[in-house]
Formats: sequence, C-alpha cells, structure tokens
Amino acid sequence: MDPRAHFITVSTADLDAVRRFYVDGLGWRPLLDVPGEIVFFQVAPGTVLGFFDATAFTADLGVRGEPAVPGGFTLSHNVSGPDEVDRALAAAEAAGARVVKPGQQAAFGGYHGHFADPNGVLWEVAHNPGWRVAEDGTVVLTAQ
Repeated sequence: MDPRAHFITVSTADLDAVRRFYVDGLGWRPLLDVPGEIVFFQVAPGTVLGFFDATAFTADLGVRGEPAVPGGFTLSHNVSGPDEVDRALAAAEAAGARVVKPGQQAAFGGYHGHFADPNGVLWEVAHNPGWRVAEDGTVVLTAQ
C-alpha cells in the first residue's frame, strides 16, 4: 500500500455546527454537502477532509454502541510566518473555535498555536521553517 491518504473523515456529533464553522465562519467551500449526513472539503491536491454525522459514521463502520467521537490527533495548517499564525488563530476564534494554545514559540524551532473546532477537532496553526513542499509535491521536513 502506498503511503498516502485521500480522505480524512472525522465523526461529528453536530454536523450543523461544523458546517457553520467551516463554511460560514472560515469561508470554506464544500466539495460535497449532504445535509444531515456528511460534508466534504478539498484541503489539498487529491486530499479531502470530511465531517460525517456520528450516528451515520458509526453505522457505516458496522459497529454497535455509542456514536464514534474524534480524539487523539491534530490537523496542521502551515503558514509563512508567526503573524500569520496569530491571524489564523484569531479568525478561527471569531468563527467559533476555542483557542487551546495561543501562538507561541515551538520546540521544533518555529511558532505555533492550537484551536478546537466546534466538534473538538484540534488544529495546529504553525510556522515551521523546516517544512516546505518541493516542486514535485514531496514534503521536505528538516529539524531546526
């Protein structure tokens, strides 16, 4: 299996809150939106982020019990500098996010902060001077 992911799908207890946050608050345009079930956003070439109603998500897995909830991961959005980190955190907060960690120097040599969307999904906004994307699309990641 090749090391790639095309869809990242997150269970959500409140699909309407997620839609308000990403579409109305952050201005993202859905790639596909099925009310009451799922909303998809293209987040990179060939990569889609989806938010799936928790009850439907659990049924789709074919498991019984409480609806699945997200946890134990972050999604990271890399930007060109510390000021852009602070602006992105402020925009997310204005859209309804909870800032978990304000912008600050990071152990990896850059600058970052974290917010939680209305579903509790953690996002890191980072300026990482050791991260870049080469012309062929390969990620270059070096320690600083």
